[in-house]
Amino acid sequence: MMPRMIVNRHLLAAWLMLFAVAASGADPVAGDRALRLDWKENILTISGPDLPGREMRVLYIEAYCRLGAHDRKWQETTIGHRTRLVSRAEDGHSLVLECTLSDGVRVRHEIRGGADEVDFGITATNPTDKTSQAQWAQPCVRVDAFTGRDKNNYVDKCFIFLDGKLTRMPMRNWATTALYTPGQVWCPKGLDRADMNPRPLSDAVPDNSLIGCFSADEKRMMAIAFEPCHELFQGIAACLHSDFRIGGLAPGESKRVHGKIYIVPNDVEGLLRRYHKDFPEQANGAGGGRDSPKRD
Repeated sequence: MMPRMIVNRHLLAAWLMLFAVAASGADPVAGDRALRLDWKENILTISGPDLPGREMRVLYIEAYCRLGAHDRKWQETTIGHRTRLVSRAEDGHSLVLECTLSDGVRVRHEIRGGADEVDFGITATNPTDKTSQAQWAQPCVRVDAFTGRDKNNYVDKCFIFLDGKLTRMPMRNWATTALYTPGQVWCPKGLDRADMNPRPLSDAVPDNSLIGCFSADEKRMMAIAFEPCHELFQGIAACLHSDFRIGGLAPGESKRVHGKIYIVPNDVEGLLRRYHKDFPEQANGAGGGRDSPKRD
């Protein structure tokens, strides 16, 4: 008579789970380490065990804007909107938001957290019979926890790309005068400087739509990119912006925008490779200008 084998049911369940994962080719560690997302009261919270500061808060979306912003009071530029949470995955790694603008435009945001990035798929649609003046929008990424600094001393942790290389702030041509101060704005090639944020506007033209910062220990870097890009902006609340461009919407028109937040090791060339792979249109010189948003 064969002896009975006594198997702990919890151990058996673990074996079966590992077998299933191995068979599927999935990486259980990557799943556990994927960035988690939550959204409440206009704040998108990104969290993860490997994220410097453990949490990153994003005012999402801060504002939708008209053209002609640089020499005009801010309240005359913004278009009223409200945002609602449509859905959030049970595992916390993805969610969907919808913004409704006061002119009737609807903007759907599909946001997914990966092991070292957050991906944004944005679709703006005008279901009305009137042209929308929604030209650009502001996701405001707060980097105080990541840099270990506050709004008074975080600037030298931050960077953009100028003349083919990463350039830390404050850099040459640092502007100090504008309708509102302080802060710093960079206008991409091919766009009208009169349409930029009413903060000090640098003469320097950025190489790409990346803006970022280093962690407190300088071992990690965070970078934001949205394409099409309207402007780069170093703000006043320990924040960084790669503000995305919509370019207006005719009746019935839809446009798409793609964005990333990278949270990666301090490897500049590695970051640029990722960026050029994710945004090939920018690498080929097609990013930026007025008509660059993809149309359905």
